[in-house]
Amino acid sequence: MPGDRMQGIDSGPALQPHHDGSPAYVLGPAAPQLGGVLRVRLRVPAGAGAPAAVWLRSLRDGEPHLEPAGKAGGDGSHDFFEAPLPMVNPVQRYRWYLQYPDAAGEVGYRWFNAAGLHRRDVPDAFDFRIHAGHPTPDWIKESVMYQVFPDRFANSGADKPRAGWMVACDWDTAVRGTGPETSRQFYGGDLPGIQGHLGHLADLGATVLYLTPIFPAASNHRYDASSFDEVDPMLGGDAALVSLVEAAHARGLRVVGDLTTNHTGAGHHWFVDAYRNPGASTGQYYYFNEEHTEYEAWLGVPSLPKLNWNSAALRERFILADDSVAVRWLKAPFNLDGWRIDVGNMTGRRGSEDLNHEVARMLRQRIEEVKPGAMLLAESTSDAAPDVPGDGWQGVVSYSNFTRPLWQWLAREEPPEQNGWFFGLPQPGPARLDAADFVATHREMSAGFSWEVRLANANALDTHDTARAASHMIDGGQELAACVQFAFPGIPLVFAGDEFGLHGFNGEDSRTPMPWGAPEKWGKDLRPLYADLAALRAGHRALIDGSLRWIAAEGNLLVWVREHSTGSVLCVVARGPVAETNLGAAAQLAGDPGSALLALGNAVDVAVDETGEVTVGASGPGASFHLAKATGAWS
Repeated sequence: MPGDRMQGIDSGPALQPHHDGSPAYVLGPAAPQLGGVLRVRLRVPAGAGAPAAVWLRSLRDGEPHLEPAGKAGGDGSHDFFEAPLPMVNPVQRYRWYLQYPDAAGEVGYRWFNAAGLHRRDVPDAFDFRIHAGHPTPDWIKESVMYQVFPDRFANSGADKPRAGWMVACDWDTAVRGTGPETSRQFYGGDLPGIQGHLGHLADLGATVLYLTPIFPAASNHRYDASSFDEVDPMLGGDAALVSLVEAAHARGLRVVGDLTTNHTGAGHHWFVDAYRNPGASTGQYYYFNEEHTEYEAWLGVPSLPKLNWNSAALRERFILADDSVAVRWLKAPFNLDGWRIDVGNMTGRRGSEDLNHEVARMLRQRIEEVKPGAMLLAESTSDAAPDVPGDGWQGVVSYSNFTRPLWQWLAREEPPEQNGWFFGLPQPGPARLDAADFVATHREMSAGFSWEVRLANANALDTHDTARAASHMIDGGQELAACVQFAFPGIPLVFAGDEFGLHGFNGEDSRTPMPWGAPEKWGKDLRPLYADLAALRAGHRALIDGSLRWIAAEGNLLVWVREHSTGSVLCVVARGPVAETNLGAAAQLAGDPGSALLALGNAVDVAVDETGEVTVGASGPGASFHLAKATGAWS
């Protein structure tokens, strides 16, 4: 039978070691280079959680190496173990090996990697990793993104051309969530309409306006572009984009576009020229048969022919040329600040061909040449970590490591009876998880990201491709989810309408026109909450790039601390009642527990007992954030 010490470290995160790749635990230059040597440290609790010996295991050219880690300080509640880490490979991977003698003198061993603590051998896929070079610009890490679906945000009232595919709708016409008219409903939102509401974004604390596609197309979503050479005249044309970006920049807002590198529309002039025309100069841009009568379509959808990145001509036209698609819109007079890449996970992939990393690296290098510091995020609908080694996409707009597990933790106990949706799975809604499973899922799905990539990932509660979070969460769940969103590593991504608590049973139904001046259509007015969260994040560097250490994760309760040299923040979120829980020495407040940085719902009680240890409890859904004492390199 294991002794008390082994039972302690297996009991939960408070008594387990911690390391996360942040500057609190990786000592060295902010942008490590090949050939350099870093010093990495592991935080281990004193007492029941203390190991007798620690080793650092790193992979060097594929071969594991073990390096003894020596003690390097502590404060009585914890110790640090530290070891050198040579940057041998562009992505340097490592984990920790710990020896735990118990009270009876027996010895046990544990592996500790980015997914947590293990009593067995574990695969290298979950090792911590640091990538050499290619740092993420600070403004990206500091961003609060606000996503706008242009057709549904605001109509300036300007006259617009009409197209045969459109089904004209009044602003109050109900959105059709399913059926043949879904992608054809046209509400007339435009870029001047967006410009007229930039003050709304600023009031919410947004720093980046992210526009879904603005190029001409044969649908309201415009992911089936017919040209990359102009802004859709129905949105106001090129001049409207120039005006919008200038106005946004004047307010301190950056503007990011949405680009489809995986496919075009079947109406795109490149495709139209090449279809049934084997001699066309753009024929090699796609996967055609010899006669150019058949072609590869994305997911078998005939209107979305897939781009063939084997083509040197496509690479030149899309990325490399001075007037290429990816470059032209970043330069004057348009001056976009970067791109979100649609289905970046499928770009360059077809059967046995896999050019994904090559395309991502080419885009990153070219964009940095033209506009140093521009944003380059890729959408990924599954496990994204293998696609982001750090030298291509800066980060991902993904659902696996944040959105999906958060929906599951905050899911209603009974799913909706009708119109259930959960990321395409054949089930009526999210299957409910407890807090421990939320943390386990988040850690595993984030394990393959370097810390630098984690800070550039966009964390969304929902997007134009998903149902609205409020439709599937407990009462008050969206508010709790927003608190988690703004207090996690990564960029908070707010979909227009989240601040009004809008509902939608699937991605199409969530694209409701913004109910300006119609509060009877709002689910809730959450504008003050989003503004407060954005201000809190901007005012506490720990919530931007501070380390994340888990303290408690059980049932209804999540507790973590974000640690930084400028001050640390303790975050407590409860989805329901929580009995009084002593957090031990794992969390220490830096001020009066009654002076919370954030108190949502007044349902969470945070107190300090006579020994100075923090206790938490909750009567119902709520959140409470507090200034905390730091550990790591900052203690």
